[in-house]
Amino acid sequence: MAPPLSHAFPGTEYAPLCAGPDRTPRLPAQPLPKGAWDCHAHICGPAREFAYAPERIYTPPDALLPDYLSMLSTLGIARAVLVQPSVYGTDNTVLERALAALGDGARGVCVVEEGVSVSELERLHALGVRGARLNLVDVADPTGELPLDRARALARRIAPLGWHVEFLVHVDDVPDLDRRFADFPTDIVFGHLGYVHRDRGPDDPGFRALLRLMAAGRTWVKLTGPYRISAEGPPYADAEPFAEALFEAAPGRLVWGSDWPHVMVEGEMPNDGDLGDILRKWAGDEARLRQVLVDNPAALYGPGPGKEAPAP
Repeated sequence: MAPPLSHAFPGTEYAPLCAGPDRTPRLPAQPLPKGAWDCHAHICGPAREFAYAPERIYTPPDALLPDYLSMLSTLGIARAVLVQPSVYGTDNTVLERALAALGDGARGVCVVEEGVSVSELERLHALGVRGARLNLVDVADPTGELPLDRARALARRIAPLGWHVEFLVHVDDVPDLDRRFADFPTDIVFGHLGYVHRDRGPDDPGFRALLRLMAAGRTWVKLTGPYRISAEGPPYADAEPFAEALFEAAPGRLVWGSDWPHVMVEGEMPNDGDLGDILRKWAGDEARLRQVLVDNPAALYGPGPGKEAPAP
């Protein structure tokens, strides 16, 4: 008998297999604006070719570039930002391969060692990387303090390239977030609407500090993964108050991402067409929808020469 899939590859025995994405994305109820960006997605696999990091906390099924491009095509999205998933640690090989295939239609956010060389950063920049990620949540020990000294050192290293630092952190664990990041050397990006805990609301001190940081400039928030802070299924009504507060504070500092392939989802797997419709509802009008999907990403990641992602 074949071994369970989560045990099919060396080193996967203690990292549970998570569900794959809905591979039949539907059209949004209304077309998304032309030139839209998906600012947060991951490519995973093939697992038989690229080893996962032994310290990961989950094992994704293969989520390959052709499937991702098919989703983008269905939703009418022109450009992509691929983010290094935690399952690969600092080995950016899969990310690099995908960026090379996509060319100028894509940007990337990598994970690098503290002592990464300038030449390596320049090589990644040439591939389309525009940020470095620090993940403090989906790791084996998520109880550590915010490593601000390490983050500042990384920011100083990447600042000459115009990169940003992207954090995956529960902002409600850091009530003085705005004070800590007041003089940070680069732009900052926070994922998953600030990744607040489900039992806290938009008046939480850490979330309010995030809003102040955004209003002050140089801080961005990704409207991604509402299912990660919601106790409900689609349309994640209990996440909407956070989105409303973010739009009210600084609509010019918001970007959207599908979070494809939606790893570690608890409950119902979202359909990416539904996520597009949810964003439209949050935005409230076509102008703000275009701002989040087109204008803001171009400012954060750079507009590029105008090539769209290749068709699947």
